[in-house]
Amino acid sequence: QVQLVESGGGLVQAGGSLRLSCAASGGTFSSYRMGWFRQAPGKDRAFVAGISMSGGIQYYGDSVKGRFTISRDNARKSAYLQMNSLKPEDTAVYYCAADLYGSGWNSDVMDYWGKGTLVTVSS
Repeated sequence: QVQLVESGGGLVQAGGSLRLSCAASGGTFSSYRMGWFRQAPGKDRAFVAGISMSGGIQYYGDSVKGRFTISRDNARKSAYLQMNSLKPEDTAVYYCAADLYGSGWNSDVMDYWGKGTLVTVSS
């Protein structure tokens, strides 16, 4: 079992930056692909960014390419999401997720989820 805890959310003005963190416990962190997803009010959960087990390959949703950066530190059992040039439409609850065996970045394939952290971007 892997437990994931997100932190770093908050209120920021449009154009600002935030850095989300995801701390993992249990399991072998370096064996899991890690992803960030978000869910805005009234919308389905959507893929934001993903990273391979080693951290060498990153994946991004179209709406965040060039603005967000995902990274991980396997020694610290943590994943991060650096969010720059934030827009009001980035407002959502952001979730960290871990996957052991799956492929692709559909939320259905992710094995473990954190409880989320709220990001609010004001205009």
